[in-house]
Amino acid sequence: MTTQDSARLDSVFEALQKSEFRQKFRLGRKDFLALKSGGVPVALRHAAAFIEERLAPANPAKDGMQTPMKGHPVFVAQHATATCCRRCLLSWHQIESGRPLAQGEKDYVLSVLKRWLEAELEKNRAPDDPDQMTLLDI
Repeated sequence: MTTQDSARLDSVFEALQKSEFRQKFRLGRKDFLALKSGGVPVALRHAAAFIEERLAPANPAKDGMQTPMKGHPVFVAQHATATCCRRCLLSWHQIESGRPLAQGEKDYVLSVLKRWLEAELEKNRAPDDPDQMTLLDI
């Protein structure tokens, strides 16, 4: 990732943090445990398939409604990062609609999702997580 790409991600995430709607999205216990169990690389393989099928076409079927709100950690991440539909990609990421996504744009969406998923793993320890330290462990 280039310095320019990193700066772009920083800018987008700063804007996303100011959105009450986007900030409401957090992984539930089931999605968190699925992500922790399979890992970010597995989630990103699924994400790549979702992007190819649901976002990459010039005019995706049911655009604006093609990404479920729950059922997979990537779906939650897509809504949290405004990578859920072509309208959000245009509004938040300045990726034009009406044409297929270029490979670089698909890679960019994956990098956005990766950053969010990794952050969720860091801050959103599941309740009763045996790896989570408590004050009693110190």
